[in-house]
Parts: sequence; C-alpha cells; structure tokens
Amino acid sequence: MNTLVTGGSGLVGCTIESEFKPTSKELNLLNYEAIHSYLADNKIDSIIHCAAKVGGVKENKENPADFFYENSMMTMNLIEAARVFEVKKIVCLLSTCIFPHEADYPLTVEQIHNGEPHPSNYGYGFAKRMTEINARAYREQYGMNIVTVVPCNIYGPNDNFNMNSGHVIPGLIHKCYKALEEKTDFEIWGTGKPYREFLYSSDAGNIAQWALENYNEPEPLIVSPDEEINIAVLAQQIAWQMGFKGNIVFNQELDGMFRKPSDNSKFKSLLPNYEFVTIENGLTRTIAWFIDNYDKGNIRL
Repeated sequence: MNTLVTGGSGLVGCTIESEFKPTSKELNLLNYEAIHSYLADNKIDSIIHCAAKVGGVKENKENPADFFYENSMMTMNLIEAARVFEVKKIVCLLSTCIFPHEADYPLTVEQIHNGEPHPSNYGYGFAKRMTEINARAYREQYGMNIVTVVPCNIYGPNDNFNMNSGHVIPGLIHKCYKALEEKTDFEIWGTGKPYREFLYSSDAGNIAQWALENYNEPEPLIVSPDEEINIAVLAQQIAWQMGFKGNIVFNQELDGMFRKPSDNSKFKSLLPNYEFVTIENGLTRTIAWFIDNYDKGNIRL
C-alpha cells in the first residue's frame, strides 16, 4: 500500500515506516489543492493522519482560534481529497482532549459529545472532536473506511520541547535542563496536583499502523496504559533522572483538567498482550534523546 503519513517528521509520524512522509513544508494540509496533487502524484491508497497543531496548556489558552481553525481545516481538506481519489483507508489520531471536562471516569466513547471540552484547550478539543464527526459523516454518506484512534498524552523523541508551547513532558525536560544549566529553581506551571496518562510515541505509531491493517469499526478506539501519574511525581522523576537536586517550584497558576483516566477496555480486548513502554523507560529514552540532540541543534523549539 502507498500510505501517506501526515506529520511524518513529527512525534508519532517519525515512528511509522512509509515512503510517503512529507514535512509540512512539502505538503501544506491547509491547502486543499496541494493535498489533491500529492494524492494523485503518489497514487496514495491509505492515510495515517498524525499531523496536528499541538501545544501545552499555556499556548492553548492563548490561541484557541488558531488551534480550532488549523486542526479542523487540515482534517477536512485531507478527508475530502481522500474521498475524491477513493483512498481505501484512513486512520485519524484524536486526543483525550475531546472529552467533556465534566465527564464521568473512566472516559468512554459514549461521553464524547456530552459537554464542552475543558476551557483550557477547548479550541483544540472541539477541532479533534469534529474529526470524529467528519469520519462518521463520510463513512455514512460515502462508505469510506475511516477509523479514529484516541490516544492519551503522547511523548517521546522528536517532540516539541519549547517551554512555552510544548506539552507537559517535553516542557518539563527542557525546564529541568535549563535549571541545571543556569543553577535556578525548576519551575512548573500549575499546582502539580493533576494526574495524566502518558503514551510513548513508538507505542502510538505501532498502534496506528495496527489500526490501519486491522481495525475497521466506526467506534473510536481509546488507547492508554493502565497508569496515571501525578504531575508533581512526574517532575520529580524527571529531576531525578536528569540529576537535578535543587528546588522544584509550582507557580499555582495554570492547571488543566484534574484527571483524564480513559476506558481502554476495548483496546485490551483486541490486543490483550500488548506491552506498553513504561513511563520510567520512556522518560529515560526521551531525556537521552533530548540531551544528545540539544547540543546538535536538532531540537524543535
């Protein structure tokens, strides 16, 4: 199969093997005609859609319109172009940000549209939620085989390590690195009290590839390990692994949802023996990659 991996140089896309992994400069997903031409020129017959405008809680709060517009338009352009060229299968990666901020735990697919996403990232959350609607509508009207996968927070090598716009783990790693370098406190946004589930990037890529080959159901597939970790504990683990022995300071200003435990029971029924990379091993690999590439100027900031 000629599989297009959007976001092919990004966090998840870089873990998936394919001949067709254009960068955003090579394929602008906000430009329908560009997608139209790429699918035709390369005879694309399947797509794993990993590309997204992503960021941490601070950037999401400050730029909700940008997150909503860009993520919505990328997906709508891609799916419509795929319809025109009769692409056989599409896997779209969503996010647990799609769930209502007042949902019952664990988060289940039945609750996706039961209320608004958390105010801290509602632009991104609604855009990713509309991907599920987009997939459902095109499946119903045109018979397209579009499936959606809902991973928890993804992290790993090749992440966005910008301290203002990156997600929690890459942001914390960079902040800790700077605190070590500058001999300052290790400052963390928020109270440190929320809990999150984390999925290592290669696991997300493996599961997206598996879904392309095996999963054909309309119901979104939630993917997460059976583990939540407190942000304060996460920061302490990063500090320990990086050899930081100074003060860890919480600024008490920015917190997203307190918890987002998700219902992974369907995933476990389909792949009961899947072994996720542990948070300890994933942090070790990510920190090593960051330090090695920071000096080479290869870090996305």
